[in-house]
Amino acid sequence: MTPAIAWALLVAQEPSVNLTTRSRIIAAAAALFFFLLVLELVRRRRLQERYTVLWFVLALGMLAGAIFPTLLELLAKGLGVRDTNIALFALLLLLLLALAFESTVTASRQGERITRLAQENALLRMRLTPIAKQEPPEDGGVENGQGSPAAAEPPGA
Repeated sequence: MTPAIAWALLVAQEPSVNLTTRSRIIAAAAALFFFLLVLELVRRRRLQERYTVLWFVLALGMLAGAIFPTLLELLAKGLGVRDTNIALFALLLLLLLALAFESTVTASRQGERITRLAQENALLRMRLTPIAKQEPPEDGGVENGQGSPAAAEPPGA
């Protein structure tokens, strides 16, 4: 058997993506909904702008997969698997692992910042405690006996 015939048999055996029109419309609607959800979360300041690009790229990938199902075949070939469902599942699993790792790194960094801020806060309280315990001057809090506190205010205040 020649290599050309072997290649033709292999290509003929590979499953193609057969998405119905209904499933493609549902996938495209889900992608558009995802776009709008990300925009709304950014508008309400519940999602930082630095994460917006990532979620827009994912939504764009969803939309591209719905409009051009042959991209899923290219993904499967690129990953070296025969079934497009396995390729899509593997890609999503890797994406979820990457997001979990990034979230763990961010949580660790935030934990270190919180610890540092708590320590700085404790040091500032220690410095302010002796100042707060000092008694006010006997003339009612105004230095050099200038009269009422209103007189001690700068002009125009």
